[in-house]
Amino acid sequence: MNQLEKKKTRLKRTNTAKKGKPKLHPAEALKREKNGLEVVDDIPYYVRNGWESIPPEKRDRLKWVGVFYRRQTPGAFMMRLRMSSGFSNSAQFRTIASISEAHGPGFVDLTTRQQIQLRGFTIENVQNIWNLLEEVGLNSLQTGFDNIRGVTGCPVAGLTPNELFDASPVAKKYTEIIAGNREFTDIPRKFNVGITGCLDNCTHAASQDIALTPAMKEIDGQEAKGFNVSVGGKMGSGGYTLAEDLDVFVLPEDAAELCAEITLIFRDHGPRTVRNKSRMAFLIADWGVEKFRKELESRSPKTLLPAGKDMRGKKKTDHTGIFSQKQKNLNYVGLVVPVGRMTTAQLYEVARLADQYGSGEIRLTQGQNLIVPNVPDAKIGEFTAEPLLRELRYDPSEVMRGMVSCTGIDYCHFSLIETKERAMEAIRHLEAKFGNTKPLTVYWSGCPNGCGNHAAADIGLLGKKTKIDGVVTDAVDVFVKGDAGPNPKIATKLLENVPCDDLPQVLEGLVPYLSRK
Repeated sequence: MNQLEKKKTRLKRTNTAKKGKPKLHPAEALKREKNGLEVVDDIPYYVRNGWESIPPEKRDRLKWVGVFYRRQTPGAFMMRLRMSSGFSNSAQFRTIASISEAHGPGFVDLTTRQQIQLRGFTIENVQNIWNLLEEVGLNSLQTGFDNIRGVTGCPVAGLTPNELFDASPVAKKYTEIIAGNREFTDIPRKFNVGITGCLDNCTHAASQDIALTPAMKEIDGQEAKGFNVSVGGKMGSGGYTLAEDLDVFVLPEDAAELCAEITLIFRDHGPRTVRNKSRMAFLIADWGVEKFRKELESRSPKTLLPAGKDMRGKKKTDHTGIFSQKQKNLNYVGLVVPVGRMTTAQLYEVARLADQYGSGEIRLTQGQNLIVPNVPDAKIGEFTAEPLLRELRYDPSEVMRGMVSCTGIDYCHFSLIETKERAMEAIRHLEAKFGNTKPLTVYWSGCPNGCGNHAAADIGLLGKKTKIDGVVTDAVDVFVKGDAGPNPKIATKLLENVPCDDLPQVLEGLVPYLSRK
């Protein structure tokens, strides 16, 4: 065969490949090899042979059991824990503190999905860490990659008088359905679920793949409490997309199973070809909500009811401060954890305070903060005088209260800039300038994945690199007036390529115009 004939043959093969099936993405190939949960069988080999024995193309499979290889810290891993609705307790906090103390850097990070991330441990300690976590009722199953992430909900469910009903059992039931269940380990992309009965809009419902929000509906002549269902919200993969009303009302006793069926529709029909177009939002965009609803109805054992009356109010709360519970003479106290980072000493101390002044319960919020419930009226004064509450304040400035930051470049290889120290620098500057402001949220995301929910904040900051006078510089795009509540809004980009070194002064100019009444 001469060179011309060889060239024609190669061209023919190329054209045939283009007309055939799209090339399987490496993430999908990983899932086709074996079920993600089976990586647990590989852990003993990795423990014996060290982290270098993990093939680079297999590292993402560890995320099915919540273990994350970090490019910035080779050999030092991260583990994300699963906490339904952010519910925790003093025993869990002590165990988490002891793990970080023995195997990590001496701190942990709270996430915007009400979970905790352990850092800095070696692969040799994974099984030991799992054993310790299991003793206090924790696990790290399916908390990363193409899995259903931690189910969010009102952090004071069952405590606040401002709820239609306690929805946390529904979130827990759904978690029990999906965690460790192979039926739910081969979905096209990550999947976020929020389930709440709170009337005060403390969760980011509009950005969830599935959002259940409190509603009322007349059924057989009786007023029933339940949820309205929305689907297809997201933050990353091309930006903030608002969840769409599915026109479905579901009773609490049927809600977890309904969420499971919605998830399985995504598993069976969700797009898988293009990685950044594989979220639920793209299936909804392709099908439309009517077709999606019909598919759900065909799978549901009961006839789907039309949506009920949305019971959410207009106000929002982050549950920071001192609030009376529905239980007589008891209070919950919401404490701000600056940019969501806690030292082991603070973890131990929160555990002590929860036992000494409360019932041992601890709750985590989507604002990367925490709550100590069940503090009697008679103990509030003594509790608020504790030295720790000068670090984790119940009465912070509004800019401190409303500040959220993703992990940043120190520990996340997606992030383009450092975020947490930059956020604290901005907070200190604004506190010095204004003292206090009206309520204001300032959310930092280090990359377009949007883990800091920047598109749903009063001021949203999206990290990037830019060139200034030929020098590559940390910078942000600035977004304003976003929201993920009952009247959601996608934040508008106001400024581009703002150098991080100039940002405190830029925010100083914006704050007076954007702090909410």
